[in-house]
Amino acid sequence: MSGKAGLPMGIEDFKRIRSDGFYYVDKTGLIKDLLENQAYVNLFTRPRRFGKTLNMSMLKYFFEMGDNRALFEGLAIFREKELCDKYMGKFPVIAISLKGVGGTSFPDAKRKLRSVIGKEALRFEFLAQSDRLSKTERGQFEKLMELDESGEYAMSDGILEDSLLMLSACLQKHYSQKAIILIDEYDVPLDKAYQAGYYDVMAELIRSLFGQALKTNDSLYFAVLTGCLRVSKESIFTGMNNFNVMSVRDVCFNEYFGFTDGEVREILTYYGRIERYEAVKEWYDGYRFGNLEIYCPWDVVSYCYALKMNPSASPQNYWVNTSSNDIVMKFIDKADAITRDEIELLINGGSIKKEIHQELTYKDLDSDIDNLWSLLFTTGYLTQCGEDSSGMVELVIPNREIHCFFVRQIRRWFKEETKRDAQKLKDFCRAFQENDVAAIESGFHAYLKKTISIRDSYAKKEMKENFYHGILLGLLGSMDGWKVRSNAESGEGFSDILVEIEDMETGIVIELKYAENAAFDAGCREALRQIREKNYEEALVDDGMKTIYRYGIACYKKRCKVVSG
Repeated sequence: MSGKAGLPMGIEDFKRIRSDGFYYVDKTGLIKDLLENQAYVNLFTRPRRFGKTLNMSMLKYFFEMGDNRALFEGLAIFREKELCDKYMGKFPVIAISLKGVGGTSFPDAKRKLRSVIGKEALRFEFLAQSDRLSKTERGQFEKLMELDESGEYAMSDGILEDSLLMLSACLQKHYSQKAIILIDEYDVPLDKAYQAGYYDVMAELIRSLFGQALKTNDSLYFAVLTGCLRVSKESIFTGMNNFNVMSVRDVCFNEYFGFTDGEVREILTYYGRIERYEAVKEWYDGYRFGNLEIYCPWDVVSYCYALKMNPSASPQNYWVNTSSNDIVMKFIDKADAITRDEIELLINGGSIKKEIHQELTYKDLDSDIDNLWSLLFTTGYLTQCGEDSSGMVELVIPNREIHCFFVRQIRRWFKEETKRDAQKLKDFCRAFQENDVAAIESGFHAYLKKTISIRDSYAKKEMKENFYHGILLGLLGSMDGWKVRSNAESGEGFSDILVEIEDMETGIVIELKYAENAAFDAGCREALRQIREKNYEEALVDDGMKTIYRYGIACYKKRCKVVSG
């Protein structure tokens, strides 16, 4: 990859990407489509890390007063000469992100909101000396930048609520041109407020702020907002006319957030990694926005970067690991038995049909477990693969990365379940120490019934074995004083599980197999053969274990067979 353009890892500033020569997937067609189909207020809802912030940065540099033509040379929008002549560099632009507006309390969140708006006002500090503004108007503008004795922005609640209206009015007066307002991550303050317990007051503040800036603002040309959730119009967008929401279910604008298949092929070809296409598709494709299949761009860029560092790098869970997933985890934890069965169906490659509510308040989410599906859909953990005549949406897990997320969640459920009966767990583990095959088999079978089997198309045989391996490893690892190792080097290979019970001088070797079509006997025989032929007990002997038990375990769905030998 030497001599190639750099990968913009974590860079969301359009100007920097273009000026510093980073690889850029051209999404400037969004500008043309937006201008041709614009509403007064335009809201794009997409999952996190699908390019919303970078697109907002692109819009800012295109429309904002000044000469940024060089940033767009060679891109699709630059071929639209008439459009560029009319709109490029012609507007004052207010661009804020509410991503960091939150905290453990409402005062803390409000302080951060004041800071966001105050810093944006500071970009237009020249307005304080503008002879196109009256003395009163200049004084009002200066209130947006005033600091208190601690160095924090000091604007009152009233000034804060009027701030975007006031700033846009001053900009229009100065430039004799209406302003464009860009608000990125508009729903983050509501999300954080909901989780911290001050949702109502934050919703009221955002409602007032948006109402002033986006509903009755004669200085507004148009506005663009982005977020993950489509928060109900009644909650914060009350009374707004000409309000257009473009969600993942809409067919318009769907190619501008995320990467298309062709764009992914181009990236991999450019960096000489086209042989990884199938792996990238399996792990990071599968999202359906409108009628188009979309890849998660964060995943694709992250994996290409990993390949640059290490050509043999394996795909990882990049997208899932960029967030705490708090709100999603909260609702998954509320899942009842029926919901868990539906999640099992999804994990095993099936689909479920659900009514999707795209307009929700955060309070709605908490009121009904069925809203879990709407949340999982809008936040990118599930995607659509069809819709019936009644409007029910068919949902599936989009790709391998999200599949892994759900599997980990099931393991977490399982771990919590086992903790509730500590004695039962101890008895099960001691059965290995006592070579009680019947107790091991019945105990493991009982635990498998409480978890979810893995048998879908994402799961190759080795992955299925890893699932059962992980369950058993977690169970045995609960025993105090037991040294439990996974995939430990021993003899002529790597054993699945090695256990040393030092005070008893007892060692345990376990090999697990996935018994295709319930061929339990063959699976157990193969497991024991592998233990013997590869001499997996060698490490235990070297560590002074006098008594050694060997177990071959074959699993299929939620059943198992155990053989000692």
